[in-house]
Amino acid sequence: MRTAQRLIHSLLAPLLLLCLPGTVHAAAATPRDSVADVARRIQDHYYDVDRAAKIGESLRKAAAEGEFDRYTDPRDLATALTERIKSHDGHFRVNWLAPEQRAADPRGPAQGADAGPRLAPAGVGAGPGAGPRVRGRPGLNVAQPVDYARRRNYGVHRAEVLPGNLGYLDLKEFADFRFGEPRAPARLALESALQLLASTDALIIDLRDNGGGSPVSVGYLVSAFTPKGADIYSSFHWRDGDSLGSTSEAPVDWYPNPRLDVPLYLLTSPRTASAAEALVYTLKNVGRAVVIGETSAGAANPGAEIDAGNGFSVFVATGSPTSPITHRNWEGSGIAPDVAVPQREALRTAQALALDSLLKKGLSGGDAIDARWALDAVRAESASVPAPAHAEYTGQYDRMRIEEDAGRLYLRNGKRPQQPLAALERDLFYLVDDPSVRVRFERNGDGRVAALETLRPDGSANRYRR
Repeated sequence: MRTAQRLIHSLLAPLLLLCLPGTVHAAAATPRDSVADVARRIQDHYYDVDRAAKIGESLRKAAAEGEFDRYTDPRDLATALTERIKSHDGHFRVNWLAPEQRAADPRGPAQGADAGPRLAPAGVGAGPGAGPRVRGRPGLNVAQPVDYARRRNYGVHRAEVLPGNLGYLDLKEFADFRFGEPRAPARLALESALQLLASTDALIIDLRDNGGGSPVSVGYLVSAFTPKGADIYSSFHWRDGDSLGSTSEAPVDWYPNPRLDVPLYLLTSPRTASAAEALVYTLKNVGRAVVIGETSAGAANPGAEIDAGNGFSVFVATGSPTSPITHRNWEGSGIAPDVAVPQREALRTAQALALDSLLKKGLSGGDAIDARWALDAVRAESASVPAPAHAEYTGQYDRMRIEEDAGRLYLRNGKRPQQPLAALERDLFYLVDDPSVRVRFERNGDGRVAALETLRPDGSANRYRR
């Protein structure tokens, strides 16, 4: 009997404990509780004290009226809150992650704004380069955090030399690093890309899919194309309690070998946001770059992702930049391009403008021919060149062979892989992957193709008979 009584007592004791006031077992947070927590973080940290109070009060009022009661799934509540507050500032975003997963992240959302403000992607949450981030569906056990900055090569997506000796740098984000640490991986990735393109005649930086990141990377990259110490960098006014502090985007470490004269082209789209816009804004306002594409997102204000409890976090803009050139910023309005084209056409437009400009500035000899041929190829991509009769050209030409595959002509040089050809005019083609090589077909007296000739900008040529 005593054994049975002890068993009953052991089962009932935890249940009785739940009924006692002041126990550690708190009731689950309601949507209204979570909205109140998010409102409090905004009011405590948003850079504009007066607006912060109004936004916070607006959220609490909406919650009291039951606007968010139907969102019993925290993921849905996070989405609804984001949609409601992002109209106040493009950076606002509420995220939810299962608390056990958030606890596994050694550098999760900050408890306050002192974790290091970032020019983060508009509407994306924490800025890139902020350390490992854990992501997954609720209920999944994530054994290790994922360092997305490293896995994305610290934002450096592509660095290559395009035809005509044009440098192309595709940056997806601006990863964070600390000045004074020359071996920081994010810094090395950026420097390596710039070094790879150091001998190019012009440089195109693609920011069409860049949502932001660290102002440290922005300042350092600006210094790679402008004079050291130039008064061109924005100042950031930060929320510090109920007062404002100020810092400059100017780098502490300056890029050692800036290219002050290289023609510079920046590609933008409505996705180009925040830190990416900071780069565009600074270089455009001092006339250092030509901006091509579509107007950017208009998200100027940097901030931090702040823990709001119960798995929620909110990205709050804790500061606002001011340019010494314009005495304002691009918040809400975005940055209009110098050359407005649909974003999908921005790269080809930049290539054509860069090559045309280089030719007009006086390239000579083989360099001029190489640039001209590259320009012809870019223009041919958008021109309506009549499709040639492929059967006229296919066949063996000594060790060269012309083949047709899926409606396209290819050149095969011995055992090398096929190289696609594109037509410039009747009987004149170029290698799609290398426009510095052209292929001209020769005809005999009766009009039939009898030979092909490969041509190069230095004047060299080789002829192969059919």
